[in-house]
Amino acid sequence: MKLFVESAAVLAPGLASWADGRAVLAGEQEYRPAPFVLPVAELLPAVERRRTGSTVKLALAAGQQALSSAGRPPGSVATVFVSSGNDGDVINDICITLAGSDRQVSPTRFHNSVHNAPSGYWGIAAHSQHPSTSLCAFDWSFAIGLLEAATQLQVERTEILLIAYDIPYPMPFSGIRRIEQPFGTALLMTRDCTDRSIAELAIELDHSPQQPSRMEDAMLETLRVDNPCARALPLLAALARTQPVTITLQRNAGQTIAIFTQPNIRT
Repeated sequence: MKLFVESAAVLAPGLASWADGRAVLAGEQEYRPAPFVLPVAELLPAVERRRTGSTVKLALAAGQQALSSAGRPPGSVATVFVSSGNDGDVINDICITLAGSDRQVSPTRFHNSVHNAPSGYWGIAAHSQHPSTSLCAFDWSFAIGLLEAATQLQVERTEILLIAYDIPYPMPFSGIRRIEQPFGTALLMTRDCTDRSIAELAIELDHSPQQPSRMEDAMLETLRVDNPCARALPLLAALARTQPVTITLQRNAGQTIAIFTQPNIRT
């Protein structure tokens, strides 16, 4: 499957945006982790903004960053949202409530607990009437989301926005499901090359298992391993560089995908 990338976004400790992080991902600057501050969900009305949790804020910020970089208005494209889980803080609060004497769960907490909450808030914030898909595939969520977006481009879309995000769980969930750092990313992709395209991707399913690509920088590799959606880092690094490269991502426990990246194709 071939497709084109118009813009990318990244949000993580020490990577505040694609513009700030591109040189780090390309290996031109040293990666320096820094405390991560969740962006304000500027697209949302104030009332809705107060209701959102960390997952929604991270997802909306990543999507807005990618569209802004491409000069496109919010809500102008179909979307695919992917995460390995959900908003752990909300789930934890609901569990605490249910374990107590007063089991009246807040309706706001309940609707924020569902997996497609970020997609719903995106529709509100961006006034989007385009289709949206929400997926979850454990540690392989980013690769599965990329395949879903690429397939939609081949079959029925001309452009699509992939948004991937994961945040750490609170205790006691973090004792079972370890996610050490927050991470969000987004890719605006098109079926055909445009005057804003920054790279061409060719995606193939590997017929025999391959080792997934890793980051050369030790701390970036730690980030890649510590957050399921940060498995996108090798692809982001390939987009940040100036030379063609093939990277490998896991799509389940025993299968991988190969992605040939040809950057700097903008006309």
